[in-house]
Amino acid sequence: MNGQQTSRADKKLRATSEILQVIRTSPIDVGKVFEAIAQNSVVLCDSLFANVFEFDGTDLRYMASHNVGPDYLELLAAKYPMQPDPSQVSGRVILTGQTVWVEDVAADPNYDQRFPSQMGWRRMLGVPMLQDETPIGTIVVGWSEPGPVDNDHEALLTTFSNQAAIALDIASQGKQLEDLNRTLEARVAEQVRELDRLGRLRRFLPRQLAEAIANSGDESILQSHRREVSVVFCDLRGFTAFSEIAEPEEVMSVLGDYHNIAGPLIDQHGGTLERFLGDGLMVLFNDPMRCDDPAAHAVRLSVVLRESMAEICSRWEAQGHQLSFGVGIAHGYATLGQIGFEGRMDYTAIGTVVNQAARLCDEARPGDILITQRVANLTEGFVEVEPIGELSLKGLRQRINGFRVKRFVS
Repeated sequence: MNGQQTSRADKKLRATSEILQVIRTSPIDVGKVFEAIAQNSVVLCDSLFANVFEFDGTDLRYMASHNVGPDYLELLAAKYPMQPDPSQVSGRVILTGQTVWVEDVAADPNYDQRFPSQMGWRRMLGVPMLQDETPIGTIVVGWSEPGPVDNDHEALLTTFSNQAAIALDIASQGKQLEDLNRTLEARVAEQVRELDRLGRLRRFLPRQLAEAIANSGDESILQSHRREVSVVFCDLRGFTAFSEIAEPEEVMSVLGDYHNIAGPLIDQHGGTLERFLGDGLMVLFNDPMRCDDPAAHAVRLSVVLRESMAEICSRWEAQGHQLSFGVGIAHGYATLGQIGFEGRMDYTAIGTVVNQAARLCDEARPGDILITQRVANLTEGFVEVEPIGELSLKGLRQRINGFRVKRFVS
């Protein structure tokens, strides 16, 4: 190898190293890679200009040039993007998938003469960028004089085209990864928003209602509506007297024990915890989530609660706390919906059925589960009850027949 060949080989090595460095430092920005390829093509091929085009399967798109003026760029902007055709070397390369050389474009009747006549080139060489033997772009260089193409120049452009194909592949994978990351980020952001929204809803609404709204995105369920429901009121007998003499920490501890037992059981039996009232709990069945036999669900929950509370009441008694548990259940139509003001809303039920359940709870003795005539009728056959006669409940003008639940039969 003589000195001239050695110098050319060194320049080729430096050029390919430079392009690889650009690919490493800007893996997604193929524009920088194409600019480096165009510049090194002109320098190493001693050509008049170099262009780089990308092919998307339909259109050829101009990507980069070196050593061209504004007039030529205007011509490129008017011509591209374009479907490949024989009027340009770039189109011929894509159509054939092979290297194309033209010794004198001025003598080629199929060539668009606007470009060479304005820019003064005659001899041209185009080399394809291939991916799985499919053309995805091309590098085109031109010289001012006609004649045959140097084999070394063809080999050099083939090396550059391989690097360009690698850059396009890396960029495509990088863009896919970026798109995936953006999609994942958007999904995570949406999930965070939904969790925040669900958290806000849960602060002010029953859990089932908050989840129903979050899952459906439909808040119409909060609008006022009328529905047949079973209402359970329960509280601790003797709690007022206990809270007067006990330390606040003891009161909070008792309430914590009570709520930790009642809350999971309410969820397990499909009830909606409508509110906490100190030691009092109000539970709805058949709203907002509909259920079959809401009265039976209400009684079954109350019986299980009574059994669970009996154990903890015994423990409290051992600590000197005289506390017991009572329940009232009623069934009927209520008006349900959202009440409150901006920034603080609650979901509630209003109607005689609510008042009946609350007043029956007031009447209950330790361990009692008191129900109305209607609840007794709806649960007949699988709840054993005993009548307790007519009751005159505070705040209600009409007397009602009351029943005490002894046990849940089936």
